[in-house]
Parts: sequence; structure tokens; C-alpha cells
Amino acid sequence: MNRREFSQLATGTALASSFLKCNAQDLPATKQFRFSVMIWTMDAGLPVERCIEIAAEAGYDGVELVGEFKKWSAQDTHRIMAKMRSLGLVFDSIAGCKVTLADPAGSATLVAQIKEHIAVAKDLGSPQIILTSGRRMTNLSRKIQHMACIDNLRHISDLAANNDIEIVIEPIDLLEDKFAYLNSVSEGFEIVQAVGSKNIKVLYDFYHEQRGSGNLIEKLDGNIDWIGLVHIADVPGRHEPGTGEIDYRNIYRKLAALNYNKFIAMEYYPTGDPMTSLKQSRLVALQSTRSLPEPYRLRPAG
Repeated sequence: MNRREFSQLATGTALASSFLKCNAQDLPATKQFRFSVMIWTMDAGLPVERCIEIAAEAGYDGVELVGEFKKWSAQDTHRIMAKMRSLGLVFDSIAGCKVTLADPAGSATLVAQIKEHIAVAKDLGSPQIILTSGRRMTNLSRKIQHMACIDNLRHISDLAANNDIEIVIEPIDLLEDKFAYLNSVSEGFEIVQAVGSKNIKVLYDFYHEQRGSGNLIEKLDGNIDWIGLVHIADVPGRHEPGTGEIDYRNIYRKLAALNYNKFIAMEYYPTGDPMTSLKQSRLVALQSTRSLPEPYRLRPAG
């Protein structure tokens, strides 16, 4: 599915409304989770400022960007930052680098792009940069490419640390990008642990990992300190939690048990009104951290 498409699925909406039924009085007192949303998941026809307003109305703390800032003039940036400040929001993470992390000869290109994105991140007040691996090298062994990822990330680890920026590498499942090198958090964890920098971590996207290999909760144990961000969407369809096969309430409980305190970013296509959907998704995540006496069950809609 193209990321710019905005699906409207009646069956998904009915299921989501059942899953997301949650009242304010049901919420725990915890302030552990912070929430953000990928701006491209909203209606592509909406102005940036309106997307920001929707995030604030839904009770979110942050907004994430994937290269949208490349089209902004200085005046645009000033206006948008003023809007963010007025609503108490931050750009918690930005993306946009186009590199091949598995290329042994790619360090110079990577360093140059990271320098550019660090400058943008500082202008936008963002503490984090998302980095995907890019294409795999068909003429090189997996082992060589794995080592290239480690070496290339070491080249930028000091740059990130000196600028107080965190870089998170994001695996992409092969159904979405059949040419991607990094396609599982398992290898992602191996890579960042080998790099050994507190400024280089993994973006755990549960949607991509479920499509690729599953075992979502098992991979959280022992790796939570290497996770800098999580992304949320259900499978199939990339819609709200509750519309597909992922048991997000158990995932949220596990994150809480492991004291995860970074951003939880919604990266899904709403099946209905974006503000209502985002608000309900946030409330369900908070409610899920409560101890429940037995596993939840989806109730029929209606």
C-alpha cells in the first residue's frame, strides 16, 4: 500500500470502535508514556498546521516528520515552529536521509547527510533522527554488509554524541521494500550493541516486525535499553490497533513493565476521523498499563 493513500474501511472502523472503547476515568495515573504521530499518516490534503492541531487536540506530545521540512522555506519553518510552541508540542523525531548503510564505501555520504540532518534537527528542536538502511548490496555477502552497517554507524556515533542527537535505525519488512538490507529488529539490536554508543539505537516498528517475523514481545526482553522509539500500526492494512492481528494491549503492558519511557509514535492510516482515532489509540495505550485480571477480549461492535 502506498503511504500516501488514506483508506476508509467500514469493517476496520467497526472493529476499532470496539477495541478503542475507553473512558477517561479508566486511565491510570502513570505519565510514563509519551505519544507522537507521523504526520504523513493524516490526510495528505491537510495543511501542516492543521495536522499539528489535530495531534494537540488528540492529547499528543510530539509530531514526527519524514522529509516534509525539505520543502519548507525559512518563513514556513518559523511559522510552523511558532504553532508547535503555542500548542506545547515537539518534533520528537525526523527522517529523510537517503543512504545505503550496508555499503562499505558509504561512510562519507552517510556522514554528510547526518551533518545536514543534525542542523535541521536543531532548527526544529528535534532530539532524534530516524535512519533506514537503504538497499542491500547484491554483490556482497550478508556478513560483509552487517559489518559495514556497524562501521558506518561508528563513523557517525561521535557526531551524534557531540550534538546531543540520538540516531535510531529502522528495519523495514521485505513486503514493503524487497530491496531493504535491514529487515528485522533482531539484527538491528546486534548492530547497535556492536556499535556500543548510547546515541545509536533501534526504532522498533511493530507493524514491520509483525509482517516480517513476529515474536514481537519476546524481542523486547533484554533489548529495551537499545530501543529509542516504537512505531504503532496494526496488520494487515496499517490501521489502528484493534483492526488486525497484533495484540497491542499486551505490548503496551510489556513496555510499561520494562519501564519504557520514550515516545510511542502512531504510524497508521486512521479508518475514520484522525483526531478521534488518535485520541482513542492514546487512551487505550494508557488504559492497557493497568493490571487486568484476565486477558481482554474484543467485544462485538454495537
